[in-house]
Amino acid sequence: MDERLSLEKRIEVELKSYDGTMGIYINDLKGNIIAMNADEPFETASTIKVYILAALFDAIEKGKASLSDMLEYKKQHTIDGSGVMSSLEVGTVLSVKNLATLMIIVSDNIATNILIDYLGVDNINSCIQSLGCKDTILHNPIDFEKYDKLGTSTPRDYGSMFERMAQGTLISPNASEQMLAICKQQHYNSMLTKSIPAYYLDPDNFDEEIIYVASKSGSMNACRNDGGIVSTPYGKYVIVLFNKEFSDAMYYPEHPATVFGAKVSRLIFDQFIALEGRLK
Repeated sequence: MDERLSLEKRIEVELKSYDGTMGIYINDLKGNIIAMNADEPFETASTIKVYILAALFDAIEKGKASLSDMLEYKKQHTIDGSGVMSSLEVGTVLSVKNLATLMIIVSDNIATNILIDYLGVDNINSCIQSLGCKDTILHNPIDFEKYDKLGTSTPRDYGSMFERMAQGTLISPNASEQMLAICKQQHYNSMLTKSIPAYYLDPDNFDEEIIYVASKSGSMNACRNDGGIVSTPYGKYVIVLFNKEFSDAMYYPEHPATVFGAKVSRLIFDQFIALEGRLK
C-alpha cells in the first residue's frame, strides 16, 4: 500500500489539529499492531480499575479471595466522583462480585476503594508486574484531597490486558470469561463508540456474542482515556486511546480528546471492516 495512504498516516493527519498528545495501541489479533506513543507514561485515571479487577481474579485463583465474600462500605472508603455507592449508607454490605461490577461498569470510586482495601495496594502492584506490565503502577487508593494522581500506565500495557482477556489468557480462561462479561456491561465508552455506525452496535442486527464492546474508560483533569475490545462480524480487535497534555481540563461530551479519540476509533473501525477483520 502507498505509505501516504497508510492507516498510521491517516491517523496522523486526523490529529494534526489536536492540541493534546494521544497514545494509541491497536491490535487486530491477527499479527497487525499499530502503536503511536504507545510506550509513553500516562495518568490512568479509572482505567487502573481493569488492573485491580485482574488482581482480584488472580487472588481468587490463588484461594486468597472470593467473589462471594461480603465487604462493608466504611467511612474510610468514602470519596466523591463517579459511581452510585455515594448514594448508599455507610455500613452497606455488598458482595465482592457486585463491588467489582460497580467498579467497572459505572466506575464506582467507593467500590474501588473497598476492593483496594480488600486486596492491598502492594498485592495489586505485584500482580500487575507479574502480568508483564512493567510500566504500570497503582500509586494509592482514590483520595483527591491526599493524592494528585491514581495510577500510571502506557497504552501498550493497557492493551495487553484486553489482548489476554480476548484470548482467554488473562489470569485463566475462566477468569478472562468473567472479566469480559463484566467489561461488556460498561456504561461509559463514548470515545470508542461515539462515531461507530449505530447499525453495528444494535443487538437486534447481530447476535450479542458477535457484536459488543468490552471496555473501561477513565478521566481526570490531566487525561481522557479509553480502551477495550471491539467485536465485529469480522472478529475482534483491541483498541486503546490515552490522552494527555491538552489545554482544556473541563469535563463535557464534546471535549477535544473525546472528539478526536472518536475520529481515530472510527478510522480503525472502518479499516477493520473494509479489510474484513484485519488492519493491514
